Amino acid sequence: MDGSTDGRTDPGDPRVRRARLAIAAVFAVHGAVSGNLATRIPWIQEHTGIGPGLLGLALTCPAVGAALAMPLAGRVGHRYGSRAGLRALLCLLCASLALPALCPGLVALCGAMAVYGAASGMADVAMNALGVRTEELLGRPVMSGLHGMWSVGALAGSAAGTVAAHTGTGARLHLGLAAVVLLGLGVLVCHGVLDLRPGPDEDAPPRFALPRRAVLAIGAVGFCAVFAEGASLDWSAVYLRDVIGSDAGVAAACTTAFSCTMAVARLAGDAVVGRFGPVRTVRAGGVLAGLGGTLVVCAHEAVQAMAGFGLLGLGIAVVVPLAFAAAGRIGPEPSGAIAGVATITYTSWLVAPGLIGQLAHATSLTVPFTLVTVTAAGLTVVAGALRTPSGHAVETAAVSSPARR
Repeated sequence: MDGSTDGRTDPGDPRVRRARLAIAAVFAVHGAVSGNLATRIPWIQEHTGIGPGLLGLALTCPAVGAALAMPLAGRVGHRYGSRAGLRALLCLLCASLALPALCPGLVALCGAMAVYGAASGMADVAMNALGVRTEELLGRPVMSGLHGMWSVGALAGSAAGTVAAHTGTGARLHLGLAAVVLLGLGVLVCHGVLDLRPGPDEDAPPRFALPRRAVLAIGAVGFCAVFAEGASLDWSAVYLRDVIGSDAGVAAACTTAFSCTMAVARLAGDAVVGRFGPVRTVRAGGVLAGLGGTLVVCAHEAVQAMAGFGLLGLGIAVVVPLAFAAAGRIGPEPSGAIAGVATITYTSWLVAPGLIGQLAHATSLTVPFTLVTVTAAGLTVVAGALRTPSGHAVETAAVSSPARR
């Protein structure tokens, strides 16, 4: 794509620095939408009158909607430009936040969650593509920090939702107000992102294309990390309660601690990636995650299990940002490759909780978390897929800033 004046700027240009702050804010808004919705799922279940099984069906719809819609994100950016396209997709996501609380039953809820997932997935692809381009212009890693801002936004959204639930505020009012506020913030922060436009002879990306071999390899890296992340987020509290025998407060604190560890590690991750490169960083992360999973499986006390989950979070935190960054370096149009990797990671997120539950039902929770441990440790094997192509403009594995070249 031709970035016009943005595409020819140097790393010291203040417009590039502003674009980096703007895209970080976009990630935070996206995360805040997710955090707000997650806290009101119990309210939505109660007011639609559906049981756990049907709720599980409804909660698969965002992943389905995202998988179907993500390949279209590149066409939106191609037609309207990256800035206007991202603004439209982020506004659609913020508006869709209000829909689930308005649904009277299962069918409407499934439709609303699918729309939410489609908007979330397309905005996800668009903002990651712009994040990759911003990283290239800056000449140093920023993707981990951007995903860290997503985690910060998700924590802030969760806090707002927790306060609303604690004060008895209905989800219709809470999510409606949150949608309006976040929509306004989304319009504001998108103003500063890069405005990339296609060249005069550049064809629009296809609506659908089979992933290339390189995309599948990078997707496998993301799959390993997201499998461990999804299992830990959804099952860590249950593990402490049922296996370790912890009380509900300690069990819930484990999940919160895991999320905070992920956020902090992502915010600090760019410096590590700049020093050691993506491949060595992910391999070291696989070792840490493997050790953490082993500690969880062997734990007899809550402190040991929580330390294990903390190491798991620390080891996998930067993997998905690096997978998106690597996908964005495949070919001239990053959105298609990012959509392919995102589809694989969404699939992992969809598969992990259910598979853990089925294995736990057939055996015990220690067995599926042994699988989680093996999968996370597998990052040491597949990390080579993140290697920066030879001759690429931004060799983040070798340099972290223009001053070090």
